[in-house]
Amino acid sequence: MKITIIGTGYVGLVTGACLAQVGNDVVCLDTDPEKIASLNSGHVPIHEPGLELLLADNRRAGRLAFTTDVEEATIHGYLQVIAVGTPPDEDGSADLSYAMNAARNIGRYMINDTIVVNKSTLPVGSADQVRDAIASELEKRPVKPNFSVVSNPEFLKEGAAIYDFQRPDRIVIGTDDDAALQVMRQVYAPFNRNHDRLISMDSRSAELTKYAANAMLATRISFMNELANLAEELGADIEHVRQGIGSDSRIGFDFLYAGAGYGGSCFPKDLRALVQTARQTPLGKLQILEAVERVNQAQKRRLGEKILAHFGGDLSGRQVALWGLAFKPRTDDMRDASSLVLIEQLLNAGATVCAYDPASLSVARKLLNGRDGIELKDSAEACLPDADALAIVTEWHEFRSPDFDLIRSQLKTPLIFDGRNLFDPSQMQAMGFHYEPFGRAAKPVTT
Repeated sequence: MKITIIGTGYVGLVTGACLAQVGNDVVCLDTDPEKIASLNSGHVPIHEPGLELLLADNRRAGRLAFTTDVEEATIHGYLQVIAVGTPPDEDGSADLSYAMNAARNIGRYMINDTIVVNKSTLPVGSADQVRDAIASELEKRPVKPNFSVVSNPEFLKEGAAIYDFQRPDRIVIGTDDDAALQVMRQVYAPFNRNHDRLISMDSRSAELTKYAANAMLATRISFMNELANLAEELGADIEHVRQGIGSDSRIGFDFLYAGAGYGGSCFPKDLRALVQTARQTPLGKLQILEAVERVNQAQKRRLGEKILAHFGGDLSGRQVALWGLAFKPRTDDMRDASSLVLIEQLLNAGATVCAYDPASLSVARKLLNGRDGIELKDSAEACLPDADALAIVTEWHEFRSPDFDLIRSQLKTPLIFDGRNLFDPSQMQAMGFHYEPFGRAAKPVTT
């Protein structure tokens, strides 16, 4: 099938590569000439395991191309997949300008019957707005091809996006057009062989499903973070609590890890957009989700508050080694990352910071360019010499079993603040570390 992907960001590139891999003829469109030139030269602008190889393989096979030519790309695809960004407006609502511009371009240039797929995370009712925008442009033209708009939200985890696309938990299709639904079944058939994962519904329900999924996961995280804070006050161990409640099949273990808060391009943005959507209805407020957001904002500050409390509130002349800048492992995404909050707290308190991340150093250099007091290192070990403490913000695998003897010998004092609860408190105490995780404490030493 001839498919056009509009937008070469995270969702667009993964979608285009995976659809090309199963034999479709895919063109990826972006109006940024530098990005398209970079992609055509083989450079991938994001860190996503396996994506660079998948893009290269399909370009060589002739199934995948990149272009800035809007008219050419629109004429190419029977399926037009809108995968553009929806950044937040000042009030937290989703900015639909890129999606609406894509829709208008489809209306201007389509010459054959077309199915338009909203893959971007768009507010409830956006399929109707896209449909109206296309129809408005077609009214100005003598050609009147038929088209249908389908909502098909993505459920891709950064760091595992290719796996998620090729082995989806569910494929949500929102449409009232039976013919369009059958085409979407055909598109997803290669990824839907073991058992039928495709769930069809109306477009508004599909749009809300995406927001609801991210809101539920964010809620679980904030819930566990509040319990972890309570566990610290009560002398309980949040890891034991996690195991105790996660073993209940109604709850499960996923997204029950306490720590320094969530970030990234999805949870914060989508939660705020959903809250703003509710405010525009007679309902007015989503009280649980507004609380989830407040808890997360506070939780992002707790790691810095722990460090400040340990040093009496003054970090002048102190140096902190920081491991992990990306909002999660296996990505270079630093949007809304907890590391940025911590860095700001440390610098404001007079500290200097030596930081390392396995994937996001180039992103960090752009974000932190010109900031005094922070130095980016090329290895975790290089951050340690002369540091007064080590703070861990991202749970990269290479941080999970480090050389503790080296850490203890390099730090001025054996002090670790762990924002992701990577280690056992009792073992850390036995090795001579002062160790501060979230919601955990070392068992009393018996003599």
